[in-house]
Amino acid sequence: MVDFGGWDMPVQYPAGTIEEHLRTRTHAGLFDVSHMGEIDVRGTDAIAFINRLTSNDVTKLVDGQAQYTALTTPQGTVIDDLLVYRLAENHLLLVVNASTTEKDWEWIKSHHSGESVQLSNVSSDYCQLALQGPDAQSILQKLTDLPLAEIKYYHFSPGSVDGVAGIVSRTGYTGEDGFEVYAPADRAEQLWNKILEAGDSGSSTGVLPCGLAARNTLRLEAGMALYGHEIDETTTLLEANLGWICKLDKGDFIGREPLARQKAEGVKRKLVGFEVTDRGIARDDQEVVVNGERVGKVTSGSPAPFLKKNIGFAYVPIEYASVGQEIKIDVRGRLVGAQIVKAPFYKRAK
Repeated sequence: MVDFGGWDMPVQYPAGTIEEHLRTRTHAGLFDVSHMGEIDVRGTDAIAFINRLTSNDVTKLVDGQAQYTALTTPQGTVIDDLLVYRLAENHLLLVVNASTTEKDWEWIKSHHSGESVQLSNVSSDYCQLALQGPDAQSILQKLTDLPLAEIKYYHFSPGSVDGVAGIVSRTGYTGEDGFEVYAPADRAEQLWNKILEAGDSGSSTGVLPCGLAARNTLRLEAGMALYGHEIDETTTLLEANLGWICKLDKGDFIGREPLARQKAEGVKRKLVGFEVTDRGIARDDQEVVVNGERVGKVTSGSPAPFLKKNIGFAYVPIEYASVGQEIKIDVRGRLVGAQIVKAPFYKRAK
């Protein structure tokens, strides 16, 4: 157990990180992600207000749809990445990272300037459980009357799981199909135990409880950014290959001008995926070396249990950002060979 954004969180369960990772890829893994923050936004200006604060286009959402987006600074850098859920035309739910919940909450409140919105930090009201993997749908269906097959990716439905009213969302952070269940905080233990029971957690092909380490290796294989690593207040969305959530044509939003300028001029550095080609494992914050020059840093580095490779992300100058570029990573004083490859490293078969 470790401190994580003020929460006491499991790094791993008895099966261990590698088995948790592989079981999620092949069957199912269950993650307690109740540490995520939730901010409730209601009122006639809810959509317009959040559209002004975030980079993606909230006006494109319909009821029952979610969107990946970012809160951006006036410089176009990233305060946090988040999900926006549209519950109704005048009601949004924002799901933010645990370590940035208070920062996000203060930022959102400070930019409220006369719009007709009511803001509530409802983080303590919710638990959130993520059931991920190819067997997720069949396991969860045992506990709900919701027709899960009809919920599209990045859509959600209000409904009950094991008699507990909440929201079931087809989202996740592993690269697998799966669902995230939002429910009252005091029902977390009930739902956790019931999902493990429904997924036959004692068998060799059943659902496994998974900790922070497997969550990290799964998202890294799937090429997903982690706040505080690939994105933060020193990185822009364009540098982080997140231009697809940066809708410059939607109208004005905080940070739009510098992002538009950067897009027109071209980025000077870029986030790249790499695969280690020598013996060794690249780790976070180790330096990237090209032609004897230290040109960047690893943002995330780890063995990839499913791919059986050592992989990572790093920022490098744009001239060294092409697929196939040879680089070296300074692993505790030893230069270890690596090559830039196309991300994501892993994509599930549809």
